[in-house]
Amino acid sequence: MKIMKDSKSGFINDQNLILSTDFYELTMGAAYYQYNLENNIKEEDDIAVFDFFIRKYPKNRNYLIFAGLEQVIHYLQNARFTEKTIDFLRKKEVFKKIDSSFFDDYLPKFKFKLDVWAMREGNYFFPNEPIIKIQGPMFHAQLAETYMLNVVNYQTLIASKASRIRNVAQDKTLLEFGTRRSHSPLAGVYAARASYIAGFNGSSNVIADIELGINSSGTMAHSFIQRFDNEMESFEVYNNIYGDNTILLIDTYDTEQAAKKISKFKNSIKAVRIDSGNLIEHAKKVRKILDENGCEKVLIVASSDLNEYKIKKILESNAPIDAFGVGTELATSRDDPTIAGVYKLIEYNRKPKIKISEDKLTYPGKKQIYRIYNKQGDFKEDVLMLDIESAPPNSEALLIPVMKDGILITELPELNNIQQYYKENIKKLPNRFRELEENHIFKVRISKKLSDLTHLLKDKFT
Repeated sequence: MKIMKDSKSGFINDQNLILSTDFYELTMGAAYYQYNLENNIKEEDDIAVFDFFIRKYPKNRNYLIFAGLEQVIHYLQNARFTEKTIDFLRKKEVFKKIDSSFFDDYLPKFKFKLDVWAMREGNYFFPNEPIIKIQGPMFHAQLAETYMLNVVNYQTLIASKASRIRNVAQDKTLLEFGTRRSHSPLAGVYAARASYIAGFNGSSNVIADIELGINSSGTMAHSFIQRFDNEMESFEVYNNIYGDNTILLIDTYDTEQAAKKISKFKNSIKAVRIDSGNLIEHAKKVRKILDENGCEKVLIVASSDLNEYKIKKILESNAPIDAFGVGTELATSRDDPTIAGVYKLIEYNRKPKIKISEDKLTYPGKKQIYRIYNKQGDFKEDVLMLDIESAPPNSEALLIPVMKDGILITELPELNNIQQYYKENIKKLPNRFRELEENHIFKVRISKKLSDLTHLLKDKFT
């Protein structure tokens, strides 16, 4: 994704994204540097391994969709400490005991030198499964945390929501309309990307089109209708300009009367959009009016705070709606707008590390997640194992190498290919996981060796 390369686009220049982080990442990083300097520890002897995983489902979810890796890689390849950012940090009182070489020599030359393993974007996964594994110098691995969590948590949340909507919408056209309600302009672009990965057809967001190739489309606002002295005049003006690409908004005053008015265009317009009221009743009445007046090819697009539950109800009622525009409910994941993604140290200098605090257990050691399929090629179970263990029969390793020492070693797929992978891969997930109400029928299986290591470390620290 390239939208961060030019500060004129309205987003933060990527050279300053190094400070798109929590301040404690910097205080920890400076402390690591100072400690190593005073104890003659080389950076190559200060190696950490972190797992990125999600602790629990959002409400009513039974699986999740991984998204956001491309932006993480872009950050790791491009983020740098500029003269401005270094001067800013140097003046902070908290860093007064940090050796000047940190600011004079280390930060100006800093570049992430991390090994990265990750699931493929668009893959489905479950809580407590690592979706990204990071290995490298402690300072580097620590500093990557906040930006990575921000980008992946959000895109994964939206992709997972979009997948639920796609499941119930079947073969209907789905358009992402959420930019105006997303929590920032950049979030609007990420929502378009994440929803596209999970099978949406397009977006209202224009940056998502020019930068990502997600087709942008739209109709008109009610203000366009109100601008003219009468409704029909607005329809004629718009149709004269856009011809067979015309999509007319028909619910400004009286939906059914507007449908009768636009019937004069016959099949020369593309669609009508209904954005308020009882969408089921309006769609049925409008379809009847259009069909009776020679507009049988004109499509009906519906919007108005749609979500997976409303779309399911609409389709079960056999309402003749051809496309859905989904905005607020998708771009904010309104029913549960957060996701419990975390980034935890699991090994340091080849020694496994564990976190044990009440219900927040972190499985220690470098691990691999294997997906096992049945004879029909459908999902059977996932097994979390130490990476030194042999792969189970009929399984697929989900964490694949992406970067080595900061260098990209796996070509990142185009967005269309990610979507295609999602579409094919999601077919392997049994239908019982796609239910709209939570059942949490699956928990990742833990290998015996990993379980034994976990208990050993728990006993040591408790």
